[in-house]
Amino acid sequence: MSRRAKLIKRETPYDPKYKNLVMAKFINKIMVDGKKSTARTIVYNTMDLIAEKTKSEPVEVFDQAIKNATPLLQVKSRRVGGATYQVPVEVRPDRGMALAMRWLIDSSRSRSGRSMAEKLASEMIDASQGQGAAVKKRQDTHKMAEANKAFAHYRW
Repeated sequence: MSRRAKLIKRETPYDPKYKNLVMAKFINKIMVDGKKSTARTIVYNTMDLIAEKTKSEPVEVFDQAIKNATPLLQVKSRRVGGATYQVPVEVRPDRGMALAMRWLIDSSRSRSGRSMAEKLASEMIDASQGQGAAVKKRQDTHKMAEANKAFAHYRW
């Protein structure tokens, strides 16, 4: 841990179109090489596609997708007497949201064909319904934590 002064978290400004803080953070995660306008275009096109496909409010689908992909537990390596154990620990809410966003973006980038907006819309719709690669990643993380709960007493 740092011996310096405490890190002050900067507040992310709200998204201009949807007035949503989570959406603004998601745009920042999508951004590559500082091209924020391109990232905004991708996310806004994604929201339009979600509205077309689901005939429902896109922000609600987005929030549900993030919620379904957010992990509650994860494993951390802990070295005890020469052996390394995978110790299950709870995930802080801000880290859980960051992991969910990362998994959604990575899984949509790994989808084949089409534009990024279409791939992201498909992944978000799948995640909001409890399917898709991001939700599978969350389930795998939970399974790993469940399998290693015998080492929970090594928590620090």
